[in-house]
Amino acid sequence: MSQTLLMPKATAVWLVDNTALSFEQIAAFCTLHPLEVQGIADGDVASGIMGVNPIQNGQLTREEIEKAEADPNYRMKVSDPKVRVAAVKRKGPRYTPISRRNERPNAIKWLVRNHPELKDAQIMRLVGTTKSTIDSVRDNTHWNAANLTAMDPVTLGLCSQIDLDLEVKRASKDAPATNELAEGTMLMTAEEALARAAGRAHPESDDNTFDGEEEGSSRSQHAADELDADSVFAKLKSLKSTSDDE
Repeated sequence: MSQTLLMPKATAVWLVDNTALSFEQIAAFCTLHPLEVQGIADGDVASGIMGVNPIQNGQLTREEIEKAEADPNYRMKVSDPKVRVAAVKRKGPRYTPISRRNERPNAIKWLVRNHPELKDAQIMRLVGTTKSTIDSVRDNTHWNAANLTAMDPVTLGLCSQIDLDLEVKRASKDAPATNELAEGTMLMTAEEALARAAGRAHPESDDNTFDGEEEGSSRSQHAADELDADSVFAKLKSLKSTSDDE
């Protein structure tokens, strides 16, 4: 990643006064024109600017200068900074150009109508508006509600299609799953209707039930027969023992 030189003219003044670099080398390093560097050397340009030492700023090394002084065709490079400061992230609603701020209620109306699953915070991020404005558009209490027209925020340039799709995808994940339609409300094809009618005409489950009932009844009848035989033999034994006692 290329680094930007701080105070290029002041750095050029210092390099002209303290080094033996050519005008072309100083111009390439300071992103100036060679004639401008020559004007600095002649005192016609930047006469009131005090030179700044790039070595003390950490943007150039003594070895780099010596290498350039030995080779007129060599072009010096800005040194990487020792400490990198992270860029400050802007917090708050998205910035909207003044020329498009009047279109935000139309975009809000479009989002509320076509994507009701979006939360107010998501609409605020997409359009760069406030919660009170969203509520007024949703409740139809906006001061210009009679003239509002639902318009796509992407077409208006208030957000990109990628941002809109991302917010809709997030809202869809958070939304509860919709209940499936009951079977009676769905239309069947002719093939499905014929197959169901054939199944009702020859139900296999009824045959299985009938066979099970016959098997169960035969088992109960067999158990009853065994019970009657045991009772008969018991009676015979009792009669035989009585006769023996007599």
